[in-house]
Amino acid sequence: MRTPRLRTVHPALWAGWTALAAGAVLCVLGWYGVSGERYAERQLPYLASCSIPGAALIVASSILLTHGRSALAASRVEELYGLLVAAGPADTEESARAAVAPLAVSGDLLMVPGGTLWHRADCPLVAGKPEAVPVDAKLVANGELSPCPICEPAEADD
Repeated sequence: MRTPRLRTVHPALWAGWTALAAGAVLCVLGWYGVSGERYAERQLPYLASCSIPGAALIVASSILLTHGRSALAASRVEELYGLLVAAGPADTEESARAAVAPLAVSGDLLMVPGGTLWHRADCPLVAGKPEAVPVDAKLVANGELSPCPICEPAEADD
């Protein structure tokens, strides 16, 4: 039974969002200060103290957010892997036998008009389809139809 765990936000995500907000505020303050000054020499202090550090904080925030999301994704993958390993196959012999055996075993062969494959009648790809018709031996002999890879009808069944 799975117990609910408290989902916490990675500290790098908090730091990233905080740095992004601070960088945006600094960029806005720098722009506001630069826009109020007429001469370039009076604009430089705003660039040096607000705009450039603000842009650096925005770049740092993108790095922190990327790291935080990848760490969060890695922890989720580890959790899913743990669940997968804990579940495990119930009967490995039975599952191996099921993987080798074809899905269909009927001797009747069908095809769908306009299709490129021929199937056993109980193949999941044609089972229950009213448009499925018996296989035309000429199409199989000419090589126009291939055996279905799902139900694996044998050439000898034709």
